[in-house]
Amino acid sequence: MTESPVQDGAPTKPRKRMEREEREAHIVAEAIQFFAEHGFEGKTRDLAARIGITQPLLYRYFPSKESLIDRVYEEVYISRWNPDWERLVADRSRPLLERMTQFYHEYADAIYDYVWVRMFVFSGLKGVDINDRYLSHVRKALLIPICAELRHDFGLPSVDDVPITDTEVEHAWSLHGMFFYRAIRHFVYGSAMTDDVEGAIANDVRTFLAGAPETVQAILDKNT
Repeated sequence: MTESPVQDGAPTKPRKRMEREEREAHIVAEAIQFFAEHGFEGKTRDLAARIGITQPLLYRYFPSKESLIDRVYEEVYISRWNPDWERLVADRSRPLLERMTQFYHEYADAIYDYVWVRMFVFSGLKGVDINDRYLSHVRKALLIPICAELRHDFGLPSVDDVPITDTEVEHAWSLHGMFFYRAIRHFVYGSAMTDDVEGAIANDVRTFLAGAPETVQAILDKNT
């Protein structure tokens, strides 16, 4: 009978063979961390070495780097988007301040994250289309609805009468950008995050809404 190799007097356990789905999930998890740390210029051979597999085996699961990035996008960005947020923003049974504050609190829980923020910045710097896809989704699912709710709240023309203008969307981006820059300062520049994130977000939304009626009215006066 052949004995198992021993180390320090004890038999070694055979290495567990991963099932295909488990191996694929492991590759994706490692790729997420790898791209967050090194950006999208990181080489797949280095990623394979980090995982402990060969590059050809990596390509058996993902035939190209682009297909791996697509899967990472789904895992990091799409999976964290909650469709209930869209319903929350449009729920006119609640005050707009309350709705928007709740949304940004919940959104912060989802995206104020080392991996999410750094990967998003690397994507923009290196021309990977994660940014374009995600920001297009934000514009359609969040910012245009916010513009519609601002008009309704301020008694201004409905979107059925006057379509949302690009300038209104740019105005909504100003709040979104203020919110996101807090994450940039922390996860990219290394600045400390405020201990009261919820309070800071509430102040952002309150300040935005305080000036919004006059701003949106001026935009409509100029464009109609």
